[in-house]
Amino acid sequence: MFENLTASGAIPSLNALRAFEAMARTGGATRAAAELNVTHSAVSRQVKALEAQLGLRLFEGPRHALTLTEAGRGLLPGLTAAFDQIAAAVAEARGTGRDLHVAVNASLAVKWLIPRLADFNRLHPQVRVHLVELAPHAVSRRGADMLLRLLDTPRIEALGAIAVIPNAVGPVIAPALAQDDARTAVLTAPRLTPRTHATAWKDWAGLSRRRLPPAPERPVAHLHFALDSALAGWGAAVLPWALTAEAVTDGRLLAPFGFARDDGAVAAIPGAGEMSQDRRLLLRWLSDQGRAMPAAPDAT
Repeated sequence: MFENLTASGAIPSLNALRAFEAMARTGGATRAAAELNVTHSAVSRQVKALEAQLGLRLFEGPRHALTLTEAGRGLLPGLTAAFDQIAAAVAEARGTGRDLHVAVNASLAVKWLIPRLADFNRLHPQVRVHLVELAPHAVSRRGADMLLRLLDTPRIEALGAIAVIPNAVGPVIAPALAQDDARTAVLTAPRLTPRTHATAWKDWAGLSRRRLPPAPERPVAHLHFALDSALAGWGAAVLPWALTAEAVTDGRLLAPFGFARDDGAVAAIPGAGEMSQDRRLLLRWLSDQGRAMPAAPDAT
């Protein structure tokens, strides 16, 4: 019975379906290959085989900018739901989900990850996420299944990491401090300077090609301290869009110069060992959360 069903073309190769689902969801063969722990060419071959078996084109456009066809867009949601159901069924059959230890720096955990984790728990109750602190410049932590931190592009590629949120940085200030001229205010207000990112203002000035006028500095310990201090009107801070999106969008902070893109991203680094299905679920969810964020205002 199963042989006839497969031979009839009713069920294409599961490997091919899985490769297509990962490539379509993550936006490219390179990211799909990293998630599935296979080569870029293996993903491409499986997707081409699926297109041949279905007699449909699932992607179109140049290799470096492939987009889903109408058929591809129609196929993706059902496959994603199906693979999620398979993962949940396997976890239930085993009796328990696997614990996942995620290493993340304090600012990203407090201001981005933790407020969103309830959604992951709702979607995947069989997976238990445990957060552990990641040192400011570390790219590994013993016992961690995954690490989440800001990386530049060369290190993303070297570590086999998956970019989750493209990095963009800009100075922000509370409306109460901005008064009538937010651009002047943000440059002359006390500069909140995290010890973990001591060159933040200098780096932003280089990206935006601006000369910084003299202003008093107010050191703080971490990025999330700088964010809370800016919200309280204690000064201006250069911060990543990932941490400030909500406050800028709802008007609690102003970003008069917009946000300048730099060569990096908040990225997920798989820990040592096999890329388990639970890790894939978390990685997929992180990528979805990143794509759901509003775009950062362009630098001006």
